[in-house]
Amino acid sequence: MKQLLVLVLLGCCSFLKAQDTAAIKKADLKSAAKLFDLQFTEKEIDTLYTDVIDNLANYKAMHKLSLPNSVPLSTWQLPYPANNKTSSKVSLSLTNCEVPANKNELAFYSIGELAYLIKNKKISSLALTQFFIERIKKYGDTLECVISLQENIAYAQAKKADEEIAQGKYRGLLHGIPYGLKDLFAVKGTKTTWGAAPYKNQVIEEDAFVYTQLQNAGAVLIAKFTLGALAMGDYWYGGRTRNPWNLKYGSSGSSAGSTAATVAGLVPFAIGTETYGSIVSPSTQCGATGLRPTFGSISRTGAMALSYSLDKIGPICRSADDAAIVFNYIRGTDGKDLSATNPSFNYTPNNDIKKLRIAYAKNYFDQIKDSTRNEWKVLASFKKMGAELIPVNFPDSGVYNFNIMDVIIGVECAAQFDEMTRLNQDDELTRQTKYDWPNQFRTARFVPAVEYINAQRHRSVLMQKVNEVISQYDVIICPSRGVESNQTAITNLTGHPVVCMPTGLDSKYNMPTGITFVGNLYDEGTILQIANAYQLQTSWNKQHPALFK
Repeated sequence: MKQLLVLVLLGCCSFLKAQDTAAIKKADLKSAAKLFDLQFTEKEIDTLYTDVIDNLANYKAMHKLSLPNSVPLSTWQLPYPANNKTSSKVSLSLTNCEVPANKNELAFYSIGELAYLIKNKKISSLALTQFFIERIKKYGDTLECVISLQENIAYAQAKKADEEIAQGKYRGLLHGIPYGLKDLFAVKGTKTTWGAAPYKNQVIEEDAFVYTQLQNAGAVLIAKFTLGALAMGDYWYGGRTRNPWNLKYGSSGSSAGSTAATVAGLVPFAIGTETYGSIVSPSTQCGATGLRPTFGSISRTGAMALSYSLDKIGPICRSADDAAIVFNYIRGTDGKDLSATNPSFNYTPNNDIKKLRIAYAKNYFDQIKDSTRNEWKVLASFKKMGAELIPVNFPDSGVYNFNIMDVIIGVECAAQFDEMTRLNQDDELTRQTKYDWPNQFRTARFVPAVEYINAQRHRSVLMQKVNEVISQYDVIICPSRGVESNQTAITNLTGHPVVCMPTGLDSKYNMPTGITFVGNLYDEGTILQIANAYQLQTSWNKQHPALFK
């Protein structure tokens, strides 16, 4: 046994000792794989080779930064500092309205408006549910956004909602409101496919926490929506989810179906998840308002685990006010997800934003040379509202010195689907490019445990340094495309909440543009208040794709 251990260590050292990446040959990778009881084909080695070289460069960058012995390893991930808040103050209200003469307009009513109609018995939950199911049947295939239509569950829940409301048992603003779930949430009696061919017939006899929360609120599940296979991108085993603004484009992912369906008015809202951009990216691409809450704000029980230290759940809506309503009902924990807490939530949309410390990421905005871009117009809108904008360099250079995200996400995701790689089940996945999971899982097998652990320790330092900057402000406004790439990685690693929302259409492609508000840990209420103030002064979130009106 001792001799075997020595051989393994010598083999690993021999593999990694090369001073020049050019010294690493593809034959070395094939030999190294044997140390981990793995066998890769020549084609698989060819595909992952450059990724392994890139990882080595990343390790070398990491090695240049010293880690004091006192820096801890993050095991059950918790944001820094921990949540010590207990009280909540939430101001949510119905919106007075009437049933429109053109019934199709209901598709884009806000949650507050639909709740008003249901509570005041101007429309039944059953009628509203039938209306949205008909829209899904009409447009779902066009968008390739539906995995399963849940008519039996929907009609049963809608009838129950109507009965309770008739008896005076009104549960709140989501009572009787239809919605959809990203199909990585388990619901008893339904397939939970994870968007991936190997699991397209999978049934998990469990109710996810977020589904239970929505059940308790009286909401009506009508569909489970597409996600890129195993929560990557917008390609799933049945096709590619389309962008409602231009069907030639994908909706981005991985909360692809939830976002496309919400923007197209197939549901008033849907639930998505994010590990590294899966709420922000499709919301930006399709023109939705997406909330990625503080890590641990919502228990992930019953949800597919991709990366335990990064996975987050959040609502995808058409307005910040709707996002606040949904978040208020789904936040919290059942005690089974040890990273989750019961955070306070303070949302008072009518507060004066002039009293808030509103900053913008000058280092990102300075990279946008075209002053007519919509990102700059967002800043102009806040100035018109009387806000004092504070320029700040988003903590990037000198803080995010190497790609911590790729090391952590690669290893954790590969661990979750270990058997898929070992048993070659990854060959069943629809997509097999260099950038898809099969290759990413294989590449991760060549990340040494020491490097993964030290990446987490560097992450601990990152969390403290970034929080020191963000905590000085109520919000930092950041672009949602291109130059924001480090911000997205950084805030996913640190657990800080963001809300992204539409800011108009791109003049070249006539596609949505967006902006992102980064907030303090456990302070979703303030960034939603600021987003709501912007949306009350503009009409971008009320623009809808012509094909679905």
